[in-house]
Amino acid sequence: MDEKFKNLPLRNGVGIVVLNNKNKVFVAKRIDNPKNFWQMPQGGVDEGEDFLTAAYRELEEETSIKNVKLIQEIDGTLTYELPNHLLGIIWKGKYKGQKQKWFVMRFLGKDNDINIKTKKPEFLEWRWIELDMITEVAVDFKLHVYKELKDKIKKIIN
Repeated sequence: MDEKFKNLPLRNGVGIVVLNNKNKVFVAKRIDNPKNFWQMPQGGVDEGEDFLTAAYRELEEETSIKNVKLIQEIDGTLTYELPNHLLGIIWKGKYKGQKQKWFVMRFLGKDNDINIKTKKPEFLEWRWIELDMITEVAVDFKLHVYKELKDKIKKIIN
């Protein structure tokens, strides 16, 4: 990591693992990285907002999903750092990565409730995938987070 970025803080964030009734995981392809990388909904925590409130807000902002039931909050936080080519660019250059609190939620709605064409769209397309696939589609700098999540989610749903 470039010296001028190493003292930047980590951004507080949340991530949401949305499972359908077949325990498939919601993933979407980012507009700003349209290669074959997919991610679960995630985002920052606003000033004065608690993690769970942020998770529900981000989920609705990114996917229009409101009809979910919290299954479990994942213990601890998971952290990733941005690769050098994104440092100083993403989040207006204020952060070197994210420290995230993750939540597992059950989607109770219908697929046509999901709408990624929101006011500020972040995703090009979305789909449901098998849990084991999340590590196949993750961008490299988030891969360790998705590996850890996969193991934790398996313990929750089995």
